[in-house]
Amino acid sequence: MRTLARLVPPIALATTLVLGAVAPAGAAPAEALPKTPEAAGWGGAVASVDADATAAGIEVLRRGGNAVDAAVATAAALGVTEPYSAGIGGGGYFVHYDARTGRVSTLDGRETASRTADTGLFLDAVGKPLPFADAVTSGLSVGVPGTAATWEKALRLWGTRPLAEVLRPAERIADHGFSVDQTFRDQTAANQARFQDFPATRELFLPGGALPEVGSKLRNPDLAATYRQLGRDGTAALYRGPIGADIVNTLQHPPVDPASGRTARPGKVDRADLAAYRVLEQKPTRVSYRGNEVYSIAPSSSGGTTVGEALGILSHSDVGHLDAIQYYHRFLEASRISFADRNRWVGDPAAQPVPTDRLLSPAFAAARACLLDPARALTSPLAPGDPYHPAACGSSGPAVTEAYEGPSTTHLTVADRWGSVVSYTLTIEQTGGSGITVPGRGFLLNNELTDFSFTPVVPGVPDPNLPGPGKRPRSSMSPTIVLRDGRPLLAAGSPGGATIITTVLQVLLGRLDRGLTLEQAIAAPRASQRNAATTAAESGFLALPERPGLEALGQVFAPSPEIGAATGVERLPDGRWRAAAEPVRRGGGSAAVVRPAR
Repeated sequence: MRTLARLVPPIALATTLVLGAVAPAGAAPAEALPKTPEAAGWGGAVASVDADATAAGIEVLRRGGNAVDAAVATAAALGVTEPYSAGIGGGGYFVHYDARTGRVSTLDGRETASRTADTGLFLDAVGKPLPFADAVTSGLSVGVPGTAATWEKALRLWGTRPLAEVLRPAERIADHGFSVDQTFRDQTAANQARFQDFPATRELFLPGGALPEVGSKLRNPDLAATYRQLGRDGTAALYRGPIGADIVNTLQHPPVDPASGRTARPGKVDRADLAAYRVLEQKPTRVSYRGNEVYSIAPSSSGGTTVGEALGILSHSDVGHLDAIQYYHRFLEASRISFADRNRWVGDPAAQPVPTDRLLSPAFAAARACLLDPARALTSPLAPGDPYHPAACGSSGPAVTEAYEGPSTTHLTVADRWGSVVSYTLTIEQTGGSGITVPGRGFLLNNELTDFSFTPVVPGVPDPNLPGPGKRPRSSMSPTIVLRDGRPLLAAGSPGGATIITTVLQVLLGRLDRGLTLEQAIAAPRASQRNAATTAAESGFLALPERPGLEALGQVFAPSPEIGAATGVERLPDGRWRAAAEPVRRGGGSAAVVRPAR
């Protein structure tokens, strides 16, 4: 979300922030170079929420790197400029299409609980769940980070450049600084109360104890040094070496300012947990939809199964030719139904069976599509279906409502000149993660373990998302690649917690069914129904002329300021790539290509 990159020599700015040090004011800030939410051309494409990060990926592509190399470079830059949403203190999911083999592969780089964690991880001494705010801002919420290991594994499997090389653009941004925009300032303000209680966080993000000014330059030389160490020593420095030792010391002894009065509970993750961490190669989810093959991430994320199930349900409707009221109605109802099943059945498959293939089966889609009534909305919370024994309009036990999931995260999409594609969503969970910066290392730790259910959502009903030893909390991240005739058509993804699923679904429907261009589908007003009594809806959606008709069908809406912030790439018929990003949400995104169309 920042201005375009310090990949060129830095321009003098009015205010320089170096771990809180403020340079003399007086000169005018440098003029921001414009971001664009859409670009088309040849040689590869990158789309992210941030211009510096997009420029880092384009730099790697221009130097002959492939989509994987550029994706890692973009992600590393987001760790600098989007530190409240991503970074090596977190994790994510990486989906890759290899043009040489025609194969889609995925990496599960989700954070994990300690091997000593159990179902009582977030319960107090008398068995009551901890207040959510207390759990978040603590070492207890911190899972073993998976991002650095994901980068290293992706490069080893499919990349062409070493880690040290693809980290260099991010190192330069961290050393020289990036321009603070209004979104960054607003996100800092929302976290100011807890950031100021941790000296390392305060020093980095609240220079002189105050919010950073829009147009000032924020530097992070500690993170630049951390990246250089990772490039030199590999991720062993994090999982078995000094960076990891600093992580463990920080989460087990949260460095709170004694004068703050804050109590931050220590975490359980130790150095043995770090050393045991593994990124998982796994089969992607796959569903056929309108002659396309839609690939995404399988559990531990619920993204691929929930988007895929909704598409299966909607395949029983002619969504492309329905009027707008019926289109939106069926989109909302398919979302409602698929979330009912997600909440009951999806968790970490290493801890308990998850019926992934059955949730995505045509038989289950048909059984659940039976519930969809064009004349009226269903009532939530809706009971789940039984994917093991699909029965038309059948249910299996009581309804399971959605647990809280933070609305942060970031997404990037990349394509290269050879036709390979990456769709990658990464996170530190809540905006600002745990709020705890590793002293001297320049990155925030995640609060990913609060994605677990603290207690069973419905007493007496099995909850697949309770904490457990070495377990990965359920995610909603939905990085997606769509193939047509075996070749990439588009890739997309979004941040936004549980709204990621409905955002990606809506983008796919807009592009594949409703005749929108990719950039139009990304910019369209959004609504998010997640098996709740009300549907979250942006102001633009609430202003649609179809709203009264939807309400007459029983749809109930509640205003939401912003839903998602998607990015995508698409292969055009003439061989060009189109990159697309948000024009407005989260301050707007940045799309670029190696060689623009003339």
